[in-house]
Amino acid sequence: MPTFLLEIGTEELPADFARLAIPQLQQLVEAELQLHRLDFGKLHCTSTPRRLAVLVEDLQSQGKQQSLERKGPPGSQAFSAGKPTEAALGFARRCGVSAESLEIRETAKGPFVFATVVEAGSSCVDVLTKAIPTWINALQGRRFMRWGSGEERFSRPLRWLVAMLDAELLEVKLTNTDPTIVSSCFSRGHRLAREEIKITSGLLYSDQLRAEGVIVDREERAKLIGDSINMAAAKLEAKPDLPKELFEELIDLVEAPLMIIGAVPNHYLDLPAEVLCTVMRVHQRYVPLYARNTVVDPLSLSAREYLLPKFLCITNSLPEAVEQVQRGNERVLEARLADAQFFLLADQAITCEERRSQLARVSFAAGLGNLLDRTERLEWCVFELIKMNGEISKIEAEQISRAAHYCKHDLVSQMVSEFPELQGIMGAKYLLAEGESRATALAVLEHYLPRGAGDVLPKSKEGNLLAIAERLELLLSIYAKGDRPSGSSDPYALRRAGNALLLLLWDMNWSLNLWELLQNACEHWFHLLPHLTINSNELAIELAEFLQQRFLSLLQEQGCDLDIAQAVAGLTNESKRILNNVTDGQMRVKLLAELRRKGSLQAVQVVVQRAAKLAEKAELNPLTIRPDEVIDIKLFEKTSEHEMYKVLKQLEDVCNKGSKAYVELANILASSSNILANFFDGDQSVMVMVEDHDIRRNRLNMLGVLKNQAYILADFSCLNATFDSPCS
Repeated sequence: MPTFLLEIGTEELPADFARLAIPQLQQLVEAELQLHRLDFGKLHCTSTPRRLAVLVEDLQSQGKQQSLERKGPPGSQAFSAGKPTEAALGFARRCGVSAESLEIRETAKGPFVFATVVEAGSSCVDVLTKAIPTWINALQGRRFMRWGSGEERFSRPLRWLVAMLDAELLEVKLTNTDPTIVSSCFSRGHRLAREEIKITSGLLYSDQLRAEGVIVDREERAKLIGDSINMAAAKLEAKPDLPKELFEELIDLVEAPLMIIGAVPNHYLDLPAEVLCTVMRVHQRYVPLYARNTVVDPLSLSAREYLLPKFLCITNSLPEAVEQVQRGNERVLEARLADAQFFLLADQAITCEERRSQLARVSFAAGLGNLLDRTERLEWCVFELIKMNGEISKIEAEQISRAAHYCKHDLVSQMVSEFPELQGIMGAKYLLAEGESRATALAVLEHYLPRGAGDVLPKSKEGNLLAIAERLELLLSIYAKGDRPSGSSDPYALRRAGNALLLLLWDMNWSLNLWELLQNACEHWFHLLPHLTINSNELAIELAEFLQQRFLSLLQEQGCDLDIAQAVAGLTNESKRILNNVTDGQMRVKLLAELRRKGSLQAVQVVVQRAAKLAEKAELNPLTIRPDEVIDIKLFEKTSEHEMYKVLKQLEDVCNKGSKAYVELANILASSSNILANFFDGDQSVMVMVEDHDIRRNRLNMLGVLKNQAYILADFSCLNATFDSPCS
């Protein structure tokens, strides 16, 4: 069976589009072939900076035929005296069958006429020639463009098209392009060679391009680039600074990877390592080289002890131009580093305090003043957090306060203005160089962490607390001015800030009363920003509900069952409960998940849910957990009541121990599930809703106490009846 080849030739594509178009093409081609019942073997899509390619091996020449049944008119209308009527004849003509082949079958609505229609399979040539333009038009990406006078939109102008079935050319025309593109068997080689390549068949496509200097298979290029970088680094006894994002980009920037080892002028190693690496990785797509077995000091202003005066560059040049390209890359890098050196010297000419005062010239957001105003609000948040944390020493408090005072000063530095990726990093380095404590400088560096999902968290207590204050100030201020995240729109990254706030509290294992903090902060914001007409109570409630949703979302992302997270976080109007202690809430979620994993949660939740439903009629205070206060043992009639009372007394002792007793509380509930179940079922079960008012109230109170005691762990009414999935 033949091999189908499609190559969409373009001007140089953006690296992200070249990568993201591959799965789109894969899905489009596969769906089209399956729709027309065309069997095929291996389907492979790939890309280079100048082409998207599809190879389909063992493609069936003709689609499979299929039989379809069509329903016609009622039997009474289709035949008269055994002969087909005009209704039956017309139906047969529409279906392309003879009237004699029609069948009458019984249906729910009586007898109807049916026809069996055999639909022939389509020719793969017809399918492909019609489908190719639709595939191209269906591809999606950012910032598509038009060119010339044509109406075609694509990531970059289309320049050629190869469409072949083995050696047979498929005639395809793209009429909306300028100029019109007609398929041919001619591809293009390396962009610098400017030669056409005649493709003789799809099976030889990759080999023919490789012979002309183009490695069309993306996976092959990835392996070649990875191996060459690792070999070069090993030869230099270095460790390459190659994040996944840069590696993926390099794959899609070159068609014929060629390794170049460039030199960094030695005196530029006096720049910070982060500056050198940012210039090389982000701006030039080079791979910096760290010395092996070295731990970089993030506060150091010099890279001399850490970086090698060399870099690796993956180029798309021809082998004969290696030396020329190397010199060109070195000149470009040197110019960039000279700029960075100038920025560093200019920044060091003024103090951090002077830079902090310059924040007043930079607007933060409408209605929220400037960056200096924001810094002062952040300092207030730090002050409140220090007050609410009883484990922070006087020295630590002073260091955190100093860090809050200076945490945004580098936003007006020349270095960060040129390299925004270095905010916080440069601020920390400048502070240490001026004589601030290492803890203060490190807190400034760490207060931007985590920068996104999966990022590292601050390692220092000072950095963690300052990071919490930073997110808290952002949420308070943006909510106060009336902006909210909605759908995919979240310009201030408030969801990310909420997630980070919770992750930071969990990481510190801090039992912070967030609800109390929000109330105090919203009242302070009311007086601080009177022009925004803030309702402090409504603002606190809205922020509490937002953070409750972040709590649920984070736990789901970590693999938790939604019903367990909801049982702990509560309903929307109960958001204050979880905010009293989000760390405690995370602990309870993990405990319930472990019970579910062991299979012991189901029995407990059945009993508690049943008890809670009946306990609604008891009208018992939800804070009552002492059975002696509301239960009279003299009214007991069955053994099951005495046994359940013992369990309630056990639970009472545990409930009074607070969060330290959650495991014990859960274990008692789990181990006592049979006793609790016997209260409802079995030989000694009781009727709760008896006629005797005192006995009925006594039994309802028992169930109410059980509900209240279990509620310390979770709202069991939120749990699904059956669920096996554990929480990681």
